Amino acid sequence: MPDSKNGLERFGYVQELFRNMGGFSNFAISFSIISILTGAVTLYGYGFEMGGPLEMTLGWPVATLFMLIIAASMAELCSAYPTSGAMYHWAADLGGPAIGPAVGWFVAMLNIVGLIAAQAGINYSCAQFILPFLGLSSTPAHLYLMFAFILINQGVLNHFGIRLVAILNDLSVTVHIVGVIALVAAVFWLAPLEPVGYLARGFSSNGRSPYWWAFLLGLLQAHWTYTGFDASAHMAEETENPRVRAPWGIVMSVAVAGVTGYLLILALTLAIRDPREILHMKDAAGNEIPAAIAILQTSLGARFGNAMAAFASMAMWFCGLSCITSASRAVFSLARDHGLPASATLRRVNRRFGTPGPAIWAIVIASMIAMIWTAAVPVVTSLSTVALYSAYVIPIGLGLRSRAVWAKGLEWSLGRYGAALNWIAVVYAAFIVVILVMPPNQLAGWTLLGTLALLAAIYASVVRKRYSGPAWRSTKV
Repeated sequence: MPDSKNGLERFGYVQELFRNMGGFSNFAISFSIISILTGAVTLYGYGFEMGGPLEMTLGWPVATLFMLIIAASMAELCSAYPTSGAMYHWAADLGGPAIGPAVGWFVAMLNIVGLIAAQAGINYSCAQFILPFLGLSSTPAHLYLMFAFILINQGVLNHFGIRLVAILNDLSVTVHIVGVIALVAAVFWLAPLEPVGYLARGFSSNGRSPYWWAFLLGLLQAHWTYTGFDASAHMAEETENPRVRAPWGIVMSVAVAGVTGYLLILALTLAIRDPREILHMKDAAGNEIPAAIAILQTSLGARFGNAMAAFASMAMWFCGLSCITSASRAVFSLARDHGLPASATLRRVNRRFGTPGPAIWAIVIASMIAMIWTAAVPVVTSLSTVALYSAYVIPIGLGLRSRAVWAKGLEWSLGRYGAALNWIAVVYAAFIVVILVMPPNQLAGWTLLGTLALLAAIYASVVRKRYSGPAWRSTKV
């Protein structure tokens, strides 16, 4: 493709990664990380416990609407800066010469930390789901060995080429959509259902009050799910016509996940027979069964519950595969600008496969280390979400100052509504970040503060001496 469409040479970079990803595959990688089957299965019980059927009826579409605004705001920036750096490059340039390098570096690290935390939580949950199918108990040793096995095979597949990963992500879309359609059809055709009026009932099963506060906390079910769609931006250097296709990948991943996820959530909610039973059901070994699977077991039988668990396991594996892809590109991009220790190694690209091999294995190793946090999956999930949302919103906020410059002549644009939608995105993302660190998830907030303090120390003592941000940061694109 000519540079007029890809635009990489305008940023002073050589095309090192293989550019052979189409628009559908770009969408598929973000859709796989959002992973509605993962979110609906592992997080359904949290949302229902907080706000009951009304939470499931209103919470998901409200969150989806605002996430579409955030995604569209990011899509514009992706069209202006079609590079693997994504939010890092956006913040570094829009922050200006004075603060741009430092802000860009911290945004990049928040993005990387968020994806590593997400990777740890996803693969830990995947290990928990797979072990019963193998007839193994969920002991710490079994969990960590399965976690490591899953992570290593995901790393190997990423190492051997983006084309292979793209094919697998295309398959992931099929697994998600066919799985959801099959399960929704089975529920509406075979299960005894509650009347539609049941969807309007609002109650908090854990006694949290007032109800409006419980409802706000319940929104996190959707927001924990809506992460990682920045992967489409990170894959811009490997996507054909990235100024158009990568932005559409960001937006469409949220839109399609919103529609299919809502159908699944409504079907599960209408199939509930006893709210107390589905929130506290245990298997023969005494392990708690996720609420979504418990619903299917009580309404349709064990076979459907097992089918849901199998689909969820595959979805989690695909999600973890895509997380490594996205996170490794963030590492590669920052190392390319000498923003990490061992940058000379981490920026290397395998000539045969066209993938950033050292960056891929750095993410695998970091995720292995992060396993110590995975015993508290909600904490890991909250940490990953608050880190990622912070990385999303900072460039959008910075872009408001010079929107007339960078948004001029974009191939994907919100037009005259852009500034207003950007403001909505900033305010709502800041609001959700606050909710994400409220009790019972306050440990995620303290962990983030500790992480920021550590990053500040690393930046001041090591990074600042040899890093000055992207060489093109003052260029207007």
